[in-house]
Amino acid sequence: MPAYFIGIDIGTQGVRVVLVDEKGEMEASASEVFSLTEQSRLEQSPQEWWDCCRRCLNVLIRDLPSNVIKQSIRSIAVTSTSGTVIPLDERNEPLHNALMYSDPRSAAEGKICKTVAETYHAEGYTGFNASSGLSKIVWFINQFPEQAARIHTWIHAADYITGKLSGNFGVTDYTNALKSGYDVVNECWPTYLFDQLPLQKSWMQDVVPSGKPIGTLLPRLVNEFSLPPVTVVAGMTDGCASQVASGAVRPGDWNTTIGTTLVVKGVTYQPLNDPEGRLYSHRHPEGYWMPGGASNIGADWVSTDFGDKLQILNEEAAQRIPTSYVAYPLRRPGERFPFISPNARGFAPDGLSEVALFAANMEGVAHVERYAYELIEQLSGETVRAVYTAGGTSNSDTWLAIRSAVLNRPIYKCTHVTGAVGAAILAASQTYYGSLSEAARAMTHIEKEIVPHADWIQSYDEGYVRFIQTLREKGFIH
Repeated sequence: MPAYFIGIDIGTQGVRVVLVDEKGEMEASASEVFSLTEQSRLEQSPQEWWDCCRRCLNVLIRDLPSNVIKQSIRSIAVTSTSGTVIPLDERNEPLHNALMYSDPRSAAEGKICKTVAETYHAEGYTGFNASSGLSKIVWFINQFPEQAARIHTWIHAADYITGKLSGNFGVTDYTNALKSGYDVVNECWPTYLFDQLPLQKSWMQDVVPSGKPIGTLLPRLVNEFSLPPVTVVAGMTDGCASQVASGAVRPGDWNTTIGTTLVVKGVTYQPLNDPEGRLYSHRHPEGYWMPGGASNIGADWVSTDFGDKLQILNEEAAQRIPTSYVAYPLRRPGERFPFISPNARGFAPDGLSEVALFAANMEGVAHVERYAYELIEQLSGETVRAVYTAGGTSNSDTWLAIRSAVLNRPIYKCTHVTGAVGAAILAASQTYYGSLSEAARAMTHIEKEIVPHADWIQSYDEGYVRFIQTLREKGFIH
């Protein structure tokens, strides 16, 4: 009899719920979009998340295909944004709206947290900034001392939905806890959090590997959804969940997601130590490490500059590549990965036609991706064995072909690369399969393999050298 797993993704813009079988086949899905405002970039209502989640679960279960037996639904997992945190009172009710990862108000606290971490816990994670959970916790305590006096637990976005499903709000996972200050190497909340910052140890959750069972669906929800008492497991951040869905879960596997930004995540045997802080390492449920880094460059220029002509431009660009141009389509000042340069600015040759600029920009992003993987191999001493791809740009065959030739290695695109599907795979990883690697092997399927175009490799090698030389000449790298 088939087994089924539910994955829930609470994103910035809405909720998505999926039902996936043990082979990774999507059986049902439901989604709901939030009404976004400027304020919702700073704060959102956890209760609204839960209301949307319940409605989506009801729709998904109501519309299940006739072949799906509800009693065969085994487990459920939740993913959500990294760095979004919520203070709860002793009744597990929010004392304040969720402080969103995109809320910049804790920038000053981010600098304090970074300095304190570098001083008292330099061997741990020190990359705190305004988007980190720890910075937001300190900011809230400073801004709202009366509410802070009533704090019982600090939790993360995914934990709130996990808690509403299971009643267990006291547990989080390695990936969510990292940017709240948890030491994933020694598996503890380091003492500097309580000695040097205004935190109390009693506020902090227990931390377990993602996918570990932490409870079962509450009886009233069993009745509401007409489900069995399915297992609820510890969740994962959305970036890591998308990595899982891409298939990149074994040592040597890496995933590039090119959306608004370019995000690289992979798996190594050892934690990756980057003295410049361009990369940081999550803890893999199996004891490996999941390093990652996020660039300020990506595909935001595509829709803003070329949005209504993409199909034609992709087709025409395919006839123009490789180009001899050097472009770097950075939309805003400053870069953070794979190099740090506050002075970085986008550039392209003057006078290019629209299609030539489109092609050169795609090549420029691919050169950044290559630079990232060269940095990763240098810092880790481990080989990048396979590159999987995700994000909207994976729908461009032209861009995939460019990237494969620039990297001079195959690129693999899996069928369902979303955070919700990653959560469903996570749900299966310790309730049906023996590990996350085993679950991903069974539940992810390569839809397309893109191999390097032999005639382009030398041209792109030369183009990459010109790209790096230009970055040096402009003072962006040394």
